[in-house]
Amino acid sequence: MATKACTLIGTYRRFKPHIFMTVAQMCYTFLYFITEASFNHGMNSHVYITYRHIVAGLAILPFAYFLERKIRPKLTLALFMEIFVLSLLGVSLAPNMYFASLRFTSPTFLASMVNTIASLTFVLAVILRLEILDLRNLRGIAKILGTLVSLAGVMTMTLYKGPIVQNIWHPQIHLRGNIGIHENWLKGSILTVISCITWSMWYIMQAYTLKRYPAQLSLTAWMNFVGAAQSAVFTVFIQHKPAAWAIGFNIDFWSTLYGGVVISGLLVFIQLWCTEEKGPVFVTMFNPLSTILVAVLAYFVFGEKLYVGSIIGGVIVIVGLYLLLWGKERDKDVPVKPEEQAYTTNEEHEDLQIKVFTSTAKDLKGETQKLYNSFDSHMIT
Repeated sequence: MATKACTLIGTYRRFKPHIFMTVAQMCYTFLYFITEASFNHGMNSHVYITYRHIVAGLAILPFAYFLERKIRPKLTLALFMEIFVLSLLGVSLAPNMYFASLRFTSPTFLASMVNTIASLTFVLAVILRLEILDLRNLRGIAKILGTLVSLAGVMTMTLYKGPIVQNIWHPQIHLRGNIGIHENWLKGSILTVISCITWSMWYIMQAYTLKRYPAQLSLTAWMNFVGAAQSAVFTVFIQHKPAAWAIGFNIDFWSTLYGGVVISGLLVFIQLWCTEEKGPVFVTMFNPLSTILVAVLAYFVFGEKLYVGSIIGGVIVIVGLYLLLWGKERDKDVPVKPEEQAYTTNEEHEDLQIKVFTSTAKDLKGETQKLYNSFDSHMIT
């Protein structure tokens, strides 16, 4: 029983990042629909982003303050400016463009486009030498081919809409309200692509910031508060009606609470932890799971419009993504970092010292025993 328990614990520790990111994608799936319902109800997407990050910052702040008091580095001006840029990329700019594009496209399209973040992140990681790329073997070629195929899928979804796929039965839940939403597919596609590029830069920058500020909870809280302030300034410039900032105890409240506590709070912390453990490309590997779940729910449950172009492009993107992931997962020859080499050398040195000390102690004990026997024999004589 104890052996099985140890095996289960070891398996959990090994696949903990995979489990966390799988749960994260399930949470993201629900986010698409609850935010669409809120926007159809009349909530402004930019106001939603501002409120959501304020809620997330308030939810994370107590845990960050008490749990990371001893490990939280001192916040210098240079580090704050780095967090400011990090918040601008992934907390205020990218989400504002992303959710604005939801008015012109559909949740299925957005979920499919998110898959391109892995390819874009990989390209940036190669340029910045955070990823290994060897074109002399098959896995290196698979990485390049997967990236190109994914980008081809993006172009297909962006430029080709295609006919609507007819629903085979009556939808169970209706999210769209009485207000007609004007669909401008090209405009929404451009906004989505720009937001995905911005998010890729955000993931890459996280890997650098975490080296200088390794307190994930505190970093999450800072990004949410700074991002909320940035989003508020932007929203004030484009939204002049005070009534747009009003929020009632309805779907707007629940979508803001869910987006703040779960998505911008808990899941951002999980992503930071996984980024530190596995790297920025690993975090983007699980996006296809959300794509599949969103497509199934949107089509069969909520009766969302599903276009042939989105299906074809989504399949191409997923094929390209898994070509990229196959090439990445086959990377076994990872060079050892200098600090790891130093750590190994120190361990070997300590083991050698212990062996020498043990051997010396045994020799001294043997010599002492011989002298005692000789002295005892002499006394008897």
